[in-house]
Amino acid sequence: MYLRRMKRPDPSLVAYAEAEIIPRYEHFDRAHGTDHVRTVIAQSLALAAHYDVDINMVYAIAAYHDTGLAYGRERHHIDAGRILAEDAEVRRRFTGEQLEVMREAVEDHRASSDHAPRTVYGRIVAEADRVIDPATIIRRTVQYGLANYPALDREGHYARCLDHLQKKYAEGGYLRLWIAESDNARRLEELRAIIRDPQRLRKLFDETFDAEAASE
Repeated sequence: MYLRRMKRPDPSLVAYAEAEIIPRYEHFDRAHGTDHVRTVIAQSLALAAHYDVDINMVYAIAAYHDTGLAYGRERHHIDAGRILAEDAEVRRRFTGEQLEVMREAVEDHRASSDHAPRTVYGRIVAEADRVIDPATIIRRTVQYGLANYPALDREGHYARCLDHLQKKYAEGGYLRLWIAESDNARRLEELRAIIRDPQRLRKLFDETFDAEAASE
């Protein structure tokens, strides 16, 4: 498949995000920290190369997509859309129509959303947010559990991890993929094979749990 040359966002927009937006992720749990947002940005820019889209919009959407976690997880996608739309620097750079598309994209990125992303921008960030690398998925699940359920013992964390993986990633889970050019479909099958293999999953969980608990 022919791939267009990947476009780069405006350096001044990147500089603003690096100074004012990306550092906010340092205050979130490790599953949603700066490594995560940088991964989502990189994946978004790569996926955008397949489409005729505004690369600055793609970049800003990815940079802001989880900023709403500052107000809690339940409505973080809605709060993140509001944060983006109210940012004076963003408002200076983009038109009202662009802002509305960007806000909708941020709101639509959540995997548990009850509707499909409304635009290609929403599909790009939603797909980029689903970085389906089995080791990364398990690590982020453990990290979130350690940060938010500190009273659980090892077995409690394993039960929670298994429940999350089955509800989201197993056959019949709520995760949906949106970009045909993404490699996520193949990786999802790899993850599902691990979920179906209790011994392999437990081994990966124990290795990850020990490493993450030691770094707490």
